[in-house]
Amino acid sequence: MRKFLLIFICACAMVGCREYQVSDDSSLRLAFSHDTVRMDTVFTQQGSSTFTLKVYNRNASALVIDRIWLEGGKYFRLNVDGEQDLSRLTRVQINGGDSAFVFVRVTDFGALEADGVMLMEDLLHFHMANGVTQDVVLEAYGQNAVRIGYPGCGRKEFHQYHFTADKPYLLFDTVIIGGKTTIDAGARLYMHNKACIYALGDVVAKGTLDAPITICSDRLDRLFDSVPYRYAGGGWNGFFLQAKNPQQYTFEYVDILSGTVGLSCYSNCSTNLPKLTMNGCRIHNHTLYGLVLTNVDAEVSNTEISNCASYCVYCDGGTHLFAHTTIASYFGYTNIRVQTVAKEDASAVFINNLQKNAPHTISSFYNSIITGYLKNQLVVATPFDQYYEGAFVGNYLKTDTLALPQAHDNTYWQESDTAEVFRNTYYKYKEYIYYDFHLDSISPAKGIGDSIAALSYPIDREGVTRIGNKPDAGCYQSQQ
Repeated sequence: MRKFLLIFICACAMVGCREYQVSDDSSLRLAFSHDTVRMDTVFTQQGSSTFTLKVYNRNASALVIDRIWLEGGKYFRLNVDGEQDLSRLTRVQINGGDSAFVFVRVTDFGALEADGVMLMEDLLHFHMANGVTQDVVLEAYGQNAVRIGYPGCGRKEFHQYHFTADKPYLLFDTVIIGGKTTIDAGARLYMHNKACIYALGDVVAKGTLDAPITICSDRLDRLFDSVPYRYAGGGWNGFFLQAKNPQQYTFEYVDILSGTVGLSCYSNCSTNLPKLTMNGCRIHNHTLYGLVLTNVDAEVSNTEISNCASYCVYCDGGTHLFAHTTIASYFGYTNIRVQTVAKEDASAVFINNLQKNAPHTISSFYNSIITGYLKNQLVVATPFDQYYEGAFVGNYLKTDTLALPQAHDNTYWQESDTAEVFRNTYYKYKEYIYYDFHLDSISPAKGIGDSIAALSYPIDREGVTRIGNKPDAGCYQSQQ
């Protein structure tokens, strides 16, 4: 027994020594967490966040790196285990089974000559004492942008503003537009942390199916390797429409993503209310509200409003028509901590008809879906149910059966239901599977819509024709 123990101790000591003993065996190689470091789009005069590259020595013996350098050295800057001056890096030893960190970022590369996107490339070389040189490819895309302000600049005011599709826009703080706001098809508005837009006049934001308008955070990099920052809400403050007169707001094919509030429409009018018309839009992943309508008339069609920590839709004053909308509340429904806030105990839709000194709230839903992972996703707060004027027809609803005279021909969620409404309501980050609110092949929302109500909306959000006497509920028509 003593002899066996002695041999075991000696063997362990020999293995321990090998971890630190430098080898000059030319067959030994390093391993890298990425063979190619692909960074997301970087805007001019902006620089990038930092990307982490891990260098592994998976051999039993130590390896020495004599030199680390960039072949071009124009666009990228490195930090290797705390050292930024690569000329000072000599004989970097990585013991057996150990690793080192290389931090890569893109510096400000100035203005581009063209308005398009430029590919920036370089090679990161590692030359070892055993004579082997290994490379990692570095790639990033540079993009010219129109900058409105700078971090901490305070609010910027404009009489009116026209956002075009020529270049993306970077908004750094509060932008107040006193007159008309125009946003062209294909325009991209990237919002810095805490940035927001206040539109005090008319808004015409007309995207198309092929060239949607995008309003989102300027964080285009990744929170984790498999989690882009765009999956985290709260990246910017919101888009606020504030009217003193009967303004007109038109939003077509506009994606409003990952802020605190998606779109908030407010007026202090009591009659002749402002009017919001929204079609083919997507309001997704906000840490407070998705769509807020306060003393505003609205028609919302073929639109997805999803994954908000509080109400996806809040209606308080005005006449509102929701037709073929998908309202899905699955904020934070995943096993990875991505969001900075937790889901509130709030329904997907809240209709407030209790205000005494404000316009009545008359919100109607046709051929829509209102659901989520909480049990009650629709609240109609009204003093007398029998006198509520809004209608609910041809919908899939996760709520108690509505005791309203205008609610009929709806399909209600049941505890015993086994069929899934959507393709995916749970974020599976390891499998790179995000939420998908298209209808599942056996969805209970298929074929339940009212055919008369669907006549005014013959195509869905993605251009698919609604055919037949029983169209699907929601903004996505199934093709199966």
